[in-house]
Amino acid sequence: MRQTLDFLLFDWLRAGDLTMRERFAEHSAETFAAVLDTCERIAREKFAPFNRLADTEEPRFDGERVHLPQSTHEATQAYAESGMLAAAQDYDVGGMQLPCVIEMAGNAFFSKASVAMGGYAMLTSGNANLIMAHGTPLQREVFARNEFAGRWFGTMCLSEPQAGSSLSDVATRAELEDEADPLGPRYRLMGHKMWISAGEHEITENIVHLVLAKIPGPDGRPVPGTKGISLFIVPKKLVDERAELTGERNDVVLAGLNHKLGYRGTTNCLLNFGEGRFTPLGRKGAVGYLVGRPGDGLRCMFHMMNEARIGVGLGAVMLGYAGYEASLEYAKQRPQGRPMTAAGKDAASPQRPIIEHADVRRMLLAQKSYVEGGLALELYCARLVDELHTGDDAAGAQALLDVLIPIAKSWPSEWCLEANSLAIQVLGGYGYTRDFPVEQYWRDQRLNMIHEGTHGIQALDLLGRKVVQQGGASLAALAARVQQTIERAIHTDWAPQANQLAAALAQVGGATKKAWSTGEPEEALANATPYLQAFGHTVLAWLWLDVALSVQGEGDFAQGKRAAARYFFAYELPRIDAWLAVVARREPLCREIRAEWL
Repeated sequence: MRQTLDFLLFDWLRAGDLTMRERFAEHSAETFAAVLDTCERIAREKFAPFNRLADTEEPRFDGERVHLPQSTHEATQAYAESGMLAAAQDYDVGGMQLPCVIEMAGNAFFSKASVAMGGYAMLTSGNANLIMAHGTPLQREVFARNEFAGRWFGTMCLSEPQAGSSLSDVATRAELEDEADPLGPRYRLMGHKMWISAGEHEITENIVHLVLAKIPGPDGRPVPGTKGISLFIVPKKLVDERAELTGERNDVVLAGLNHKLGYRGTTNCLLNFGEGRFTPLGRKGAVGYLVGRPGDGLRCMFHMMNEARIGVGLGAVMLGYAGYEASLEYAKQRPQGRPMTAAGKDAASPQRPIIEHADVRRMLLAQKSYVEGGLALELYCARLVDELHTGDDAAGAQALLDVLIPIAKSWPSEWCLEANSLAIQVLGGYGYTRDFPVEQYWRDQRLNMIHEGTHGIQALDLLGRKVVQQGGASLAALAARVQQTIERAIHTDWAPQANQLAAALAQVGGATKKAWSTGEPEEALANATPYLQAFGHTVLAWLWLDVALSVQGEGDFAQGKRAAARYFFAYELPRIDAWLAVVARREPLCREIRAEWL
């Protein structure tokens, strides 16, 4: 994996060029490599050996406290000590001012080694980054800096039992108590939050919850819709202006743990806010400090969505990668079957490794095309984040990110899950036993199709907003980038694939117009998910062609990349015909079928 990662970073994306920018001027190719070396070593020593343990000894709640394996404490401590929690932050707050693309590449090792144990750090970094962007100077100093230091960890509290992904139906209330509190306007929160990863543990001395809640309007009722949602810092234990614990427990408690298919090493919690079990400052109600302005909760929360969705997509890629490597190694060693000749099989001949069978090679090559293509996608998007923050064309980077982020989150979640399924298939009966790791990778992976917005939500976002916003400007920006790659490839041996990609791009554009030709959202969006799938495959075909053009030499590494690219064009890109057909004709079946028929 490391050779592929280095190739994508430095030969394809030219991440080393970022050191010429002022923000990254103190870095070099050597410091970037040192970061990757450190992450790889910690992941190998502290995370990977305990991935199965975190799965089998999942978090346990005894009614008072949550118990986790000691290895989880040690792994997360090692991560914090590496400085990666503040990797992209300014030097003056303890950060390393790393580019996003290097930060993501470093975190790839932890996702591959143990995605569940790495979840605590990912959430903490996202939480602290948000506070740095939208919090007051004191909120940054008290909460964010202590999270970056690893003293406290953080969460994101969005979903509720009755609302799920429908955030407009959030019912948690926040009532103003003290406008002049130094830590920010102080509110009392009452409500319930569900599916809160890392919501309760004793890894760190405190947990900083970022909570979405509604402030009642003048009539005392919550403001309907998402415009009424505000964002609050709710620490598990109260702190003062010097970031010292006051000794009081906040009125936020664990009601229970959710027991999941995968990601078992990360606590997943139902939290109750303001039920009165604790009475901070002499009364019930969870103490929370407003972040930003009232009603700005979703805007603040979505500030971090680019990086968060890239992070989820990257985690999906690395689970697929782990399964691919495990099944590849198995296929090289497992003897079974004999060569087929015109005269049939010679039972007296020795068995051959299963990697010599064409169908096993098909499954391995499919995995390779999914996971290495997915890694290219995530790193490309992370590189765009760097362009957004430090480049000369922020508007162009934002336009591309708008259409690529739904793909960055959803495509690996679906197709690297398929890679994990194929890994199980390569191992045969052994694949679904716990004696081998591939079944755990599949279980962990299955959660990523739901994390950070389901497939359907990403599809609605893509077809319903991103490709039509500003007169289709984002789609046009992507098409221009794809066309540049096509023009580079058309006079090379990759000309057939370039022409195939050009036809696919035209198909996507035509289906987009036909989907919206009546102007009826219900008609256009009924087939948004097939559109997302076709769009994603077209994007991955483009990236594979672009990567293939950067490959040099005739060695095994180069030939492997070319084979994966050819596979994607031969076996995967043709799938878009069926997906786009239902989009273009606005197939009415799914929206017209009666519930009684199901």
